[in-house]
Amino acid sequence: MAIKDLLVYADDSAAVSERLDVAAKLAQSHDAHLTGLYVIPPPYFPVYAEIQVPMEVLQEQTEIAQANAKKAENIFTTIAEKHDIETEWRCDEGDLLSTLNMHARYVDLVVLGQDNPDEAHYVPAGIPDKVILGCGRPVLFIPYIDPPAAVGQHVLIAWNGKREAARAVNDAIPLLTKAKEVKVLAVNPKSGPDAHGEIPSADICLHLARHGVNVEAMQITAKEIDVGNILLSSAADTGADLIVMGGYGHTRLWEVVLSGATRHLLKHMTVPVLMSH
Repeated sequence: MAIKDLLVYADDSAAVSERLDVAAKLAQSHDAHLTGLYVIPPPYFPVYAEIQVPMEVLQEQTEIAQANAKKAENIFTTIAEKHDIETEWRCDEGDLLSTLNMHARYVDLVVLGQDNPDEAHYVPAGIPDKVILGCGRPVLFIPYIDPPAAVGQHVLIAWNGKREAARAVNDAIPLLTKAKEVKVLAVNPKSGPDAHGEIPSADICLHLARHGVNVEAMQITAKEIDVGNILLSSAADTGADLIVMGGYGHTRLWEVVLSGATRHLLKHMTVPVLMSH
């Protein structure tokens, strides 16, 4: 499947321009349509506010939100014009998570920013976790510190033979076929048909090679180091500008539970990370 429809979430964070630029470059590279989305949340009031909120306060919040949306739209438009791509701007109102997931289900790839703990008032903590598990689409997370100028030239795939990993690899194939090199890394691999195959990563590498991907198998055994740190270290060692991995976890009522490796990558990513669930 080709990437022909992308969605990038625009917010008020300091790193939004870099995120929009990455999304625009991807759209240009794949001759794809790019939709920019800004979500205006419902008015916020402290839970301890027991008095009726004056209309002036409601109006002020609305005007600030609309001004911020217009600012994001101007940034999006400027970047889109620079890359000469087909675009659409959407400004929607409602709950951030449900609105974002709804729009995401009509595109091939969603581009989001990494959580920045210093800017939690822009995007509530935990939104990326819930989007991975709820949108039904691959999600590309862009780090808020020093994202690479180009994404997807040198790719590192985290492979463990599980469903989520297979989903992520399949979703990433349009990116992998354009990459200069792709390395498939098995961390602490197990042998056998129910794990990585008789030779770790050999089967998935063969599958990718049949798609014309320039791919190489790697494996690391280091059981005293957690998988997340191994992936980040390997990305640095191989010069990767993109990590592809499964988004492991499940929802339980309103709680989101992600695996340790998934959470570690989301929190500490040094390069963009594509995740699928």
